[in-house]
Amino acid sequence: MVDSIATTSLLGHRPVCGGNLIRDVSAKRKSLNICRFTPAEFLGGRVVVSLPLTKSKQDGFLSCSSIKALAVELTREAYAYREDKLPKKGNSKIDGGFDRKPGLWPPENRADKPSLRNPLLRQERMGCGWLGAIFEWEGVLIEENPDLEKQAWLVLAQEEGKLSPPGFVIKRIEGMKNEQAISEVLCWSRDRTETRRMANRKEEIYQALQGGIYSLMPGSKEFVGVLMHYKIPMALVSTRPRKVIESAMGEVGIVENFSVIVAAEDVHRGKPDPEMFEYAAQLLNFIPERCIVFGNSNLTVEAAHDARMKCVAVASKHPVYELGAADLVVRRLDELSVVDLKNLAAVETSEFGSPEPELEMELEKDDSDTSSVDESFW
Repeated sequence: MVDSIATTSLLGHRPVCGGNLIRDVSAKRKSLNICRFTPAEFLGGRVVVSLPLTKSKQDGFLSCSSIKALAVELTREAYAYREDKLPKKGNSKIDGGFDRKPGLWPPENRADKPSLRNPLLRQERMGCGWLGAIFEWEGVLIEENPDLEKQAWLVLAQEEGKLSPPGFVIKRIEGMKNEQAISEVLCWSRDRTETRRMANRKEEIYQALQGGIYSLMPGSKEFVGVLMHYKIPMALVSTRPRKVIESAMGEVGIVENFSVIVAAEDVHRGKPDPEMFEYAAQLLNFIPERCIVFGNSNLTVEAAHDARMKCVAVASKHPVYELGAADLVVRRLDELSVVDLKNLAAVETSEFGSPEPELEMELEKDDSDTSSVDESFW
């Protein structure tokens, strides 16, 4: 009976009773009421059992030296497991999802990590805190009037004595910074001081025409509230001055929902350059592949894709069929769900580590021998 129990014990040793081992010297059934197992400590996938030392050296019993050797071996295994698995002293950083592996950039940023021993951290990873949302201001969160932008440029051109820009030029400078449009597209001035003066004047004309009245897009506030409920970090980007953006956000009541604001003073170039979105991702402390951009134009889609981000286009100014380059097209923001955002940001690790396959051109073999010339041709 004891031998059968010993063969099924956790460590393959016979059970210990009162510090001595039991021997079955006869075929009679013996009582095991006084038999007690030593306490076991579970460490991960291993079991450490503390065996009491025996002073008996009779034949058939384990000697003191063998038990000591077993104890030393088990202690080494326990401490080796602790050193490998348990966090080291001084490393109190919360795991943010970045595996620092040499030669792999961008790093892995998986939502779930089974090796985490803290269930709360793992539950947080399985939530929504591992992706970020970057919103444009006009046409996405608030109503946009494209005619006001055109009128502001025409008034500025009349004040400065410049030729009025045609419609296709105004459409081209859509989404750019004012300084960038004046110096690179309209070519009104190359002097920085003069360019900055005209850009400020254009913004004053636009604000005067706009009247300081802002109205939220249908479903935008509800969608922002859903993201706040799921603790998804949000950023706001715009080519307007920061003071204008902050006052407008305070008026519509969403200033506390955004942890990051990127305004015209923070970047050098506007769309289609991805600088605004890349800087917002840095401030959110996310890699670009985990960020989702919400815009309403093809310039936004182009800039987001250049920054290696996914883009959701809101068909507020352009029809749906013109925004087919976006990863997802909606008419209202409240048509989206958190599951849709997770599916967009769920990037596989292979996309990060493996490089793009190189295309090899296969040359066709020419069977004709150019060196030999048909004599009958001549």
